Amino acid sequence: MRHLIQKKSKYASEELVSFLSGEGQYAPGAGQITGILKEMHDEMSADLADATAVEDAAIQSYDSLMRAKKQEVAALTKMIEEKLEREGSLSVNIAEMKNELTDTQEALVADTDFLANLDKACDLKKKEWAERSALRAEEMVALRETIAVLNNDDSLELFKKALPTPSFVEMKTTTQSLKAKALELLNKAPKSQQIGFLVLALKGKKFGLEKVVVMIDELIASLKTEQKNDDEKKEYCGNEFDSSDDKKKSLERQVQDLETAIADDQERIASLNDSIANLKAGIAALDKSVAEATQQRKEDHEDFNNLIAQNTAAKDVLNFAKNRLAKFYDPKLYKPPAKRELSEEQRITLNLGGTLAPTAAPGGIAGTGITVALQEKVAPPPPPATFGAYAKQSQENNGVMEMINLLVADLDKQMTEARAEEKDGQADYETMMKEAAQKRADDSKSLDDQESALANTQAALQEHQDGKKSTENELSATNEYIASLHSECDWLIKYFSARQEARASEVDSLMNAKAVLNGADFS
Repeated sequence: MRHLIQKKSKYASEELVSFLSGEGQYAPGAGQITGILKEMHDEMSADLADATAVEDAAIQSYDSLMRAKKQEVAALTKMIEEKLEREGSLSVNIAEMKNELTDTQEALVADTDFLANLDKACDLKKKEWAERSALRAEEMVALRETIAVLNNDDSLELFKKALPTPSFVEMKTTTQSLKAKALELLNKAPKSQQIGFLVLALKGKKFGLEKVVVMIDELIASLKTEQKNDDEKKEYCGNEFDSSDDKKKSLERQVQDLETAIADDQERIASLNDSIANLKAGIAALDKSVAEATQQRKEDHEDFNNLIAQNTAAKDVLNFAKNRLAKFYDPKLYKPPAKRELSEEQRITLNLGGTLAPTAAPGGIAGTGITVALQEKVAPPPPPATFGAYAKQSQENNGVMEMINLLVADLDKQMTEARAEEKDGQADYETMMKEAAQKRADDSKSLDDQESALANTQAALQEHQDGKKSTENELSATNEYIASLHSECDWLIKYFSARQEARASEVDSLMNAKAVLNGADFS
């Protein structure tokens, strides 16, 4: 009992311990013990009040800090979400503007090339037009001068005297003169194989004028057909160049878009891999925390059980001591031990006149039969040297009884506090387990969702890569087709105007020759 009091109460005085251990000469000191216990009570009450005040202040400070931190966390979380949303919008805008910039730059290069070619073509046409205009002006001047000379009165009078016919414009035209005029016109026309055949036909004597006219009609129809074919070919080339160029630009934009999509997919895959790794690490850390909390709860529960067992044993010892004192000082309050219950075999032995085996002495603490699971073994104090004459002190025993009652109350209070702490600890542990289970379920669901998103993104990446490869192959085929168009159409486009003008000139010459052969007079 002395050992339990020393262990459980830090306020146990030397006098109380000495009293319980039986050391020294006995002297009644119930009043002094009561004073000691009162002083202990006052000190414990003051310490409890101070500890309560400190605890309340700490709780209030903790609550204020937690409210401030929660508000700060909420504000920072909102800022992070807003900035993440803004970052995504800006990334999309930047990608779109980059695509628009690339398209605009390509269109600018194409327009610049077209403008340069157009300037060259316009300069060439202006030069050609100036030359044609100058040549036509000279021709008109020559014609006006010639007509003025021929229509002069003196010239007409001279023609009347010199020429056999009465009028210059009414001269008789022969076949030879018609062929000669037609040959003159054809010789001025651009040289070609068909013109050469007509020249040979006019110079020969096998073909009459009718057959030559027919040949001229056929040649004019052939030239018109050739011009029509060239026009159709030029239109076809222009349309094919335009459509192929549009298709090429569209395919190039598709390749750029697919490259952007591939980069986005790769970035998202990297982000998802990091997030999945963090979730797995978080789940592992959560499982570790749950295991550690479970182990701590087991240890706390074992400590609680040991405390209850020790305090219960201490209470039993104190009650045993109190009951023993009552047996001596106040027999009315004494509670005798329960009557021994005999077994059936023992009753038969007594009925037959036998005797029972001696009852074994009670063990446990000080022979009381009270045991504690974690009781420490301490050597008993040495016996006193001498004893004085003993005298029964019936009045001072109340102080000792009250002291024992205070110790029992202290043990009850300690066990009550321990049970409350155990209940709170168990409730906190269950709450934490529930929250941990919910968090693990949420994290596991998030992990499944992100793994599914990762698989979808990887599939989209593969699809974009396949689409890019297919688009690049189509773009390569389009470039080859454009190259074949250039080899087929560049010569025609380059010399189209010259061919058109030469053919038109040839047709004009043929028409004039035909008109001459038909009797037209251009004089």
